[in-house]
Amino acid sequence: YTQASVWLPLFFFVAMGFAMLSYVVLDGYDLGIGMLLNRATDHDKDMMIASIGPFWDANETWIVLGVGLLLVAFPLAHGPILTELYLPVAAMLMGLILRGVSFDFRVKVNIEQKPLWNLLFYIGSLIASVSQGIMIGRLIVGFDSGILGWVFSLLVGICLPAGYVLLGSTWLILKTEGQLQQQSFRWAKTSLWLTGFGIALVSAATPYFSSEIMHKWFAWPQILWLSPIPLATAILFLLTNRSIQSLEQGTSKREWLPFACVVAIFWLAFFGIAYSIFPYVIIGKMTLWQAAAATESLWVIFWGAIIVLPTILGYTLFSYRIFKGKASALTYY
Repeated sequence: YTQASVWLPLFFFVAMGFAMLSYVVLDGYDLGIGMLLNRATDHDKDMMIASIGPFWDANETWIVLGVGLLLVAFPLAHGPILTELYLPVAAMLMGLILRGVSFDFRVKVNIEQKPLWNLLFYIGSLIASVSQGIMIGRLIVGFDSGILGWVFSLLVGICLPAGYVLLGSTWLILKTEGQLQQQSFRWAKTSLWLTGFGIALVSAATPYFSSEIMHKWFAWPQILWLSPIPLATAILFLLTNRSIQSLEQGTSKREWLPFACVVAIFWLAFFGIAYSIFPYVIIGKMTLWQAAAATESLWVIFWGAIIVLPTILGYTLFSYRIFKGKASALTYY
C-alpha cells in the first residue's frame, strides 16, 4: 500500500465514495421534501421549499464531483457502468431537470398555475429518487441481467425514496415549527418503519446475489467484527423513534437529534455497501486497480482533488452555518 499505483486508486475510491455519500445525505433530504410536497397545504409547501432553498444547488455539487472522479480516475469502468445504467441515469437527469425548472417557475407563475409546478417538483423528485435506488441496486448485483437481479434493483428503487422521505421529514422537524413541524413528526414516524423494513430486506437479499459478499459478511470471524453495524443501526432506529416521540410530546428540545440519527443510519448503510463492493468497481468483474487510470494521470488528478475537495466541503459547511436556525419565507428578486 506504499506504492502510488496501489494507494492512489484507493484514495480516489474513498473520495468518490465520500462524494456520493455526501450527495445521498444532502440532496436526499431535499428530494424527500419534494416527495412530501403533494401531502402539504399551500402555505406549508412554501415553507418546505424555503427550508431547502439556500442549500439545494450546493447539495447537487457532490454528485458532479462523484461522477467526475469516476470518469477521470477510473476510465476503464465508467464506460461499462454508464452503459449498464443508461436508462436510470437518463431518468434521474430528467427528474433533476424537472425539479430545477419547477423550483423556479412555481414562484414566478400566476397563482392558478402554481399547483402544476408543485406537482412537477414532486414528480421530478420521485423520478430522481427511484432511479437512484435502481442504480444502487444494479451496482450491488454486479449488473446481473436475470429477472431476480432486476427485481432486487426495483426493490432498492422503492426503498431509497422511503429513506429520502425520512431524511426530508426529520430535516423539516429541525427547520420548521408549528403545524408543519407537527405534520413532519407523523411523516417521520411512518417513513422510519418503511426505511427500516427496506434496509432489512435489502441487507437480507444482497448476499444471495454474490457468494463473495456472503463470505465477506457471514464467514468467521468477519461476522463477529461486523456485528456492531446491524446492532448500531437497530439502536439508531429506536433512538430516532424515541426522539421524535419526545419532541412531539414536548419533553425534549433536541430537534437536531432525529436528523443526526438518520444521517448516521445512512452512513452505516453506505459503509455496508462499500464493504460489500470493495475492492471491485464492478462486482466480480473489475477491481478498482484494474479500472484506474495511469499513475501519472492519477497524480495530476490527486493534486486537483486535494484543492477541490476541501473547497467544496468548506463552502458547504459555511452555507449551513450561515443559514442555521428555523427557515423563513424565501424572497425572490
